Amino acid sequence: METNRNYKDSVFTALFNDPDLLRELYCALGEVELSPDVPVCINTLKNVLYMGKYNDISFEIGGKLVILVEHQSTLNPNMALRLLFFISRVLEKRIQSNNLYSTKKLLIPWPEFYVLYNGTTPFPDNAVLRLSDLYEDPKDLRLPEKFKPMLEMEVKVININEGRNEGIVNRCRKLAEYSAFIGKVRYYLAELGNLEESIKKAVKYCQKHDILNKFLEIHASEILNMILEEWNTEDAIAYAREEGREEGREDGLAEGLVKGQEIKNLEIARNFKNMGISFVQISEGTGLSIEEIEKL
Repeated sequence: METNRNYKDSVFTALFNDPDLLRELYCALGEVELSPDVPVCINTLKNVLYMGKYNDISFEIGGKLVILVEHQSTLNPNMALRLLFFISRVLEKRIQSNNLYSTKKLLIPWPEFYVLYNGTTPFPDNAVLRLSDLYEDPKDLRLPEKFKPMLEMEVKVININEGRNEGIVNRCRKLAEYSAFIGKVRYYLAELGNLEESIKKAVKYCQKHDILNKFLEIHASEILNMILEEWNTEDAIAYAREEGREEGREDGLAEGLVKGQEIKNLEIARNFKNMGISFVQISEGTGLSIEEIEKL
């Protein structure tokens, strides 16, 4: 059965398949401190294809918190809805259906939702997606105006590309090393134009510089297969061309491409605006001024 997961999702999930690393990851994302003896239980929906998608990472902390983490290399305004499906499935597995008819109040863990973004499209350091962003406007039904939805959830989107959100990645070394590894794959792909050779070269570089050293030593061939299987040749070529256009702009050799990028940034800004992201964050992610964004 085919999935829509990409190479970074698979490597990311394999890397953080450890309770101690997940505790460290949550402390970095939530900017909190947890005692090392607080138990972490992984409850990722493994081997469960739910609503056409796989869950990346789900875990409980001390039986009181349930954390869902998704990793994305493409911008997706529907992540709140997707995570709503996932949290419903997690809770369904946790609680026996017969207990729902009990007169005793059922307690469920406090949920938190994170999307870690590692794509090439410009994006601010942080953003929040809300389920209510996806709601239809019922005003056409001529009902009294509705101010607060009865069902809401928020998803924190964090840009983990190398050089972004350094305060977060520095609190979780493996997250920083992961970002550096993906950055090296991209760097060598732009240089070599060959995905397999780029992965091998990135692995050697990271091992030499003590980046994910133990993980890469154990899973090197597995990582190579993950990436080769899930990033097809067309994607690699398209990415190499995009990198080539970036270099052309830096050298002032492609004035027409500059105009094309400006149009692309406007399209990105429109999407961000529709997602409810603040104008300041849109400006940071696209380079457009607040005035330009207001006119969209």
